[in-house]
Amino acid sequence: MKSGIRKLSAMGLLVTMGIVFGDIGTSPLYVMKAIVGVNPSFDSKYIIGAISCVIWTLTLQTSVKYVMIALRADNKGEGGILSLYSILKKFPPKWLYLIAAIGASTLIADGVITPAITVTSAVEGLSIVKDGIPVVPIVIAIIIGIFLMQQAGTGKIGKFFGPFMLVWFLFLGCIGACNIADCPEVLRAFNPWYAFRLLIDYPGWFMILGAVFLCTTGAEALYSDLGHCGRLNISVSWVFVKVMLILNYLGQGAWLLTSGDNSAGMNPFYGIMPGELVIPAVILSTGAAIIASQALLSGSFTIFSEAISLNFFPRLKVKYPSDEKGQLYIPAVNWTLLGGCLLTVVLFKTSSAMEAAYGLAITVTMLMTTVLLTMYLRHKGVSKWICGLFLTAYSVLEGVFFIANASKFMHGGWYTLLLAGVVGVSMVIWRNATKMRRSFIDYRRLSDYAGIIAELKDEKEIPRYASNVVYFSKSRVRQEVESKLIYSILNKDPKRADHYWIINPEFTDDPDTLEYDVDILVPDTLYVVHMRIGFRVEPRMTLYLRQIVEDLVNEGNLNLTSRVPALQKHGVAGNFRFIVIHRIFSASSQCSKGAAMLMRLHSIIRKISISDEKAMGLDTSNVTVETVPLIINTHSGRRIMKNKEP
Repeated sequence: MKSGIRKLSAMGLLVTMGIVFGDIGTSPLYVMKAIVGVNPSFDSKYIIGAISCVIWTLTLQTSVKYVMIALRADNKGEGGILSLYSILKKFPPKWLYLIAAIGASTLIADGVITPAITVTSAVEGLSIVKDGIPVVPIVIAIIIGIFLMQQAGTGKIGKFFGPFMLVWFLFLGCIGACNIADCPEVLRAFNPWYAFRLLIDYPGWFMILGAVFLCTTGAEALYSDLGHCGRLNISVSWVFVKVMLILNYLGQGAWLLTSGDNSAGMNPFYGIMPGELVIPAVILSTGAAIIASQALLSGSFTIFSEAISLNFFPRLKVKYPSDEKGQLYIPAVNWTLLGGCLLTVVLFKTSSAMEAAYGLAITVTMLMTTVLLTMYLRHKGVSKWICGLFLTAYSVLEGVFFIANASKFMHGGWYTLLLAGVVGVSMVIWRNATKMRRSFIDYRRLSDYAGIIAELKDEKEIPRYASNVVYFSKSRVRQEVESKLIYSILNKDPKRADHYWIINPEFTDDPDTLEYDVDILVPDTLYVVHMRIGFRVEPRMTLYLRQIVEDLVNEGNLNLTSRVPALQKHGVAGNFRFIVIHRIFSASSQCSKGAAMLMRLHSIIRKISISDEKAMGLDTSNVTVETVPLIINTHSGRRIMKNKEP
């Protein structure tokens, strides 16, 4: 999405409604139904108290925490829990990466079940028109269509999201307002006293809160979409969205209070509207569910892209289906989430059953965000007392919601926690294993070998390997490279070339960074290129190197003409050969069982990743992969002794 919509404007507000509020905007489909399901024999105190809980949850959780506070904690304009961690990762305590991994994984789990419950809730409205409608097959077909749509990108159809969601929210507000007149008593819900009394008087208060919490599950996704639309557009449009949502909740409550026993078994969302509006409402709600699912999928792609740049996850194939800035598509994530959504529909079948699985994972995400936000506020100079108050207040609030949702663990909460556990454990293993692998890689100063590399270039006894040999280094120290890289040039089939290129790519957590600088260690011979590539930028190394070479030639710092006499006299440019070094954990390593297990798990997880050459966008026809052992020695082994008595 173009960065221009981040500025406050009418168009920006319209686009924001289409991108940001899909998840939270579809909550009226199932929140009141879930609340009534807790206590089917409700009275006016129950309904008014429950709606009061909804209103004040939206206010405290969404308006205050996320819109007023979290949206200000951005990383170069990007939001979300991993962007927040990116700001804090250089500061203590070091265990914050665990908080980030847990929060990100539970958000991914929420992204699996949200499309399932929203689409199912929408399609279930057809049963009002005609009994026996095959809901599950229709839901499966719609969900498959949503995921298939990702391959082509949503740049074109995304332009219709804003106007559609504007109509959706106006529909929610108008239908709700029309019903409030039948029971003005429901307006008492604005008084928080009714929420307090409900939780005090009703013994199953934790079950009520588990249902109420569903109204704010989209708040974390709202924060994650900060980079698409900007803080001002989200903050201003949220005022309108919140009003429309509350009007609809009040309207559903008024209908429940006036309908009495006639409301039994019916979703209040569809109950508040005349019969002739049910079909249009199903169409609108299905469209809103599709848009909500699309927003969550885009957010999931961004989360994994950030996780890759933060070394929380192996590199996956990333596609860029349109020219719009920041739009990306990760096939492996798309099809895995599709499998998870279909499994959810098949396992739970109805939206009522899915409600039990919904909410538990996202409460964990919100708790993790609270911890990171507290650290962020402290880092920004906010006093300890205010930070402590913020941490205490929201830990208690979200802790209560967590306990409420934990009561649904055996009824479906286990499902989302299982999904989150698989992703979270993989993130922690990959991050720690990658860190350990790096700590045992031997590095050398490249300048110490610049002279011998220059002599190798002029050594006529060794056949020319290529005109330009290109290596990739992951060293974090600017003047150092891996010892195996030096070994490859000088020892392993010495590689005589006209030019040697060492590319050091840094995949940053800044979203749109794309820049480079060059150190020329030996003029017209040895070049070290430092690239900084944002997580939303396609890593097309071959293209970027070509552009850098053009700059160097234009600056007079490079003569690209081949040194082969027959080609040189005709001005033919030399060829390029890329060499990628792949390190495999060696069985000869002397390390603890825990470290060895970590390395083996790393190897297993690595199987889902794509090769380094594909990840960097290299043309595989001119790439050589060299495999070298990675030996981890945390304690010395036995040394063979010379036999003194032959």
